[in-house]
Amino acid sequence: MQSSIQVGVNGPAVWVRVEGKGSFLNSGNLKEFAQEMVNRGYREFIIDLEDCAMMDSTFMGTMAGMALRLKELGHGHLHVVHCGTRSYELLSGLGLDQIFDIHANGSPSPECELLKSKPGGAADAQKKEQARTMLDAHEALCEAAPENFSRFKDVLDYLKQDLHHETAAK
Repeated sequence: MQSSIQVGVNGPAVWVRVEGKGSFLNSGNLKEFAQEMVNRGYREFIIDLEDCAMMDSTFMGTMAGMALRLKELGHGHLHVVHCGTRSYELLSGLGLDQIFDIHANGSPSPECELLKSKPGGAADAQKKEQARTMLDAHEALCEAAPENFSRFKDVLDYLKQDLHHETAAK
């Protein structure tokens, strides 16, 4: 199944439509895009999961990181719309319903332009960036709900070791 993330701006809101899988493979692009839009002054983010088949913990952690960043700024919201039962169970199971609004329905997302993926640089740099995105995402999950720490302790340890090893190898 082909996965993509489409993005667009409609008035004051940034729309993100996930098609296929929300995973560690596209979390880096989402994080980078969200940071850029926050830097441009946008504070309302709407993530449309209508065509989202599944999400992994890195993707959900990236969403958590976005919501925590908006909270840190003192205003702004992250809304999830067209959230199916399975996605809701995943998000609320990690306590993320405490930091952003989740709706089963919502207005349809406007036509969006496709998010361009970064051109592939050196494979090592890309692997390190992916590990960094995964670590940041899992740390955000633990910050969002402390009980997630026990769930992701091994993942956090592994990613920290992996990043440390990559840095030391250079």
